[in-house]
Amino acid sequence: MCKNVFVINGNPKAKSYCHELAQSYITASEKNDVRLLNLSMMDFDINLVSGYEAVQPLEPDLQHFQSSLLWADHVVFIFPLWWGGMPAKLKGLIDRTFLPNFAFKFEAKSLTPQRLLKGRTAELIVTMDSPPFYYRWIYGDPIYKQMKRTILGFSGFEKVSKTYIGPIINATEDKKSKWNQRVAKLAKKVA
Repeated sequence: MCKNVFVINGNPKAKSYCHELAQSYITASEKNDVRLLNLSMMDFDINLVSGYEAVQPLEPDLQHFQSSLLWADHVVFIFPLWWGGMPAKLKGLIDRTFLPNFAFKFEAKSLTPQRLLKGRTAELIVTMDSPPFYYRWIYGDPIYKQMKRTILGFSGFEKVSKTYIGPIINATEDKKSKWNQRVAKLAKKVA
């Protein structure tokens, strides 16, 4: 069965290894309908100025992002690890779009929200300069916990998997080619 796959290149830099990984993923996704979003090309205010106290109109790029998210069965976030977390622009994208009555809805007399993005799965492909085992076991895997539990899980995503790629710093072209093949294999499993 064909799936709708939304690939988000969450690196705010126009030219990056994340862009290459996104292309590898898309090329290998021949059985699915795929949409690509390059965060570097988006124009929006990353600051949720008033929190949830006032409605902040969504820029066209954010409206497009939300419509692609609703279209998707499977969402792939490809981004670099910066200071142990996601880049600020990617966090701003989430802050501005994963809003009440879109991603979740609080109900009277309930401690847990209604999760409005149910039925979707997600995949995190994260590049880093540190060895992935060090990030997972010494630092405690904070990006996965944040994305899986407090963002995607809170919104209703049912399964969130992760793939860490690194260390990127000083990686050879041969090593990058192997990582590209690994990402292509991930894409072929989505069906």
